Amino acid sequence: MTTARHAALAAALLTLLAATATPASAAGHGGGGYHIVNAETGQCLDIKLREQPCRGRTAELRLEAAAGGQVHLVNGANRSSAEVTLTYAGDGKYQIADRLWTFRPVGGPRHWSDQADGFAAGTTGGGGGQIVTVTTQEELNTYVTAAEPYVIKVAGPIEISPKGTELKVASNKTIIGVGTAGEIVGGGFFLGATTSNVIIRNLTIRDTLMPEDDPDDKDFDYDAIQIDSATKVWIDHNRLARMNDGLLDARKDATDITVSWNQFLDNNKTLGIGWTANLITRMTLHHNWFARTNQRNPSGGNLLNMHMYSNYLQDIRSYGNWARGETKGVIEHSLFHNVADPYFVDPAGELVQRGNVVTGTSSWRDGLIKEQGAAFDPTSFYSYTLDPATALPALLAEFSGPQPAIGL
Repeated sequence: MTTARHAALAAALLTLLAATATPASAAGHGGGGYHIVNAETGQCLDIKLREQPCRGRTAELRLEAAAGGQVHLVNGANRSSAEVTLTYAGDGKYQIADRLWTFRPVGGPRHWSDQADGFAAGTTGGGGGQIVTVTTQEELNTYVTAAEPYVIKVAGPIEISPKGTELKVASNKTIIGVGTAGEIVGGGFFLGATTSNVIIRNLTIRDTLMPEDDPDDKDFDYDAIQIDSATKVWIDHNRLARMNDGLLDARKDATDITVSWNQFLDNNKTLGIGWTANLITRMTLHHNWFARTNQRNPSGGNLLNMHMYSNYLQDIRSYGNWARGETKGVIEHSLFHNVADPYFVDPAGELVQRGNVVTGTSSWRDGLIKEQGAAFDPTSFYSYTLDPATALPALLAEFSGPQPAIGL
């Protein structure tokens, strides 16, 4: 067959693959992939498009965008790209292996979405606005404070000065790290009362810790992300670590927030929600990894709806999930390993827990209320998929925090 025919057929195959596997492509840079399974033999294509048993990541292929509207078939084990070999059948008819192949989603880690889910569903950030790439604090500050919508790509580490400065983020912004390169070092972000529709994604935000400071006082109140009264915020696939105050605060009636696939590491105050007497705040927290932290994992005060599922808490010194005040909380399919007071609720609140696993040295103090009341039904607001609690350590070790395929 001529080279031109090979090229045309390869393009046709890849176009067919892209069309057939739309759910995986639309899901966006997820952890899973597809097996391409021969209809006659039940065998899989590997990276060389040979048939082999459907086992392991060498048989797992993902679709990633290429130039000209085509796609690459990328191997799940080593990220090498497939070469398509086609067989000429004569009379203008071509066959690919045994002609008929089906796409079968690979079990295990799911794809995650490039769109906000949970209570932040509908958040678009800077979508539709200009896409810019920044490498300095001055550039970053110019775009995050602008009135216009922007998708702001952080291409490398940005050192923030003075230390502890929280850049004020205006509405309709996406701030996203390019692969695993995007870092905010020595500072963070502030979203105030006039801010709505913000996405902060795929970044490492780290290191404002001042060891000489009392971590429980109000001096040097440096957060990674502080949300005060803002609405429609999606915090996804970030690594937040070693800040002098909170890793993430959502306060003063901030609402419609989803916190997903993040790592919260090595801190005193982790995630504080509340600072209000009003029952307004709605928040979804799923697939987050909390490790080697102390308090507020999270502490949720007076939330109308606090939905936490498939989170992994590891080596927590003070307490885990605290439903404070009149909070209505639901905790599902989460793993608590070596966690003091894994989850509990105040007398005026309601907390439902189901499918959770408590291991290691985890235990409760006497007198804490582990669950009470009906809280609310999360499925009345949105659909979601639970992962088994015992699968979370491996799942989140690989797929939480900044990912190499996001933000490219």
